[in-house]
Amino acid sequence: MLHLIFQSPIDIAVLDRMGSGDVAVFLENAVLGLLQKGKFANLLNNQLNMNRLCVLSEDIEVRGILTSELVSGLEVIDYAGLVNLTVENPLIMSWC
Repeated sequence: MLHLIFQSPIDIAVLDRMGSGDVAVFLENAVLGLLQKGKFANLLNNQLNMNRLCVLSEDIEVRGILTSELVSGLEVIDYAGLVNLTVENPLIMSWC
């Protein structure tokens, strides 16, 4: 399943609902919660053991976030990558 996460701050319950092997893409203001020095860093590091976590490159660029500031292991994808994920995952859940 593909989870599109728009929430800011990130709702921990959303991450708890993800099944093993699910993919999450953080979009819009949700990218603000992905910083290495942020309060969700440890939680996201643990989540990376079970899930693929991605962030849309355009959304971090607009907010002035460098890839080096993100939690290590997050995949930075572009819109084409997002489209590919929607094709690969027929079940999609949006969290707003």
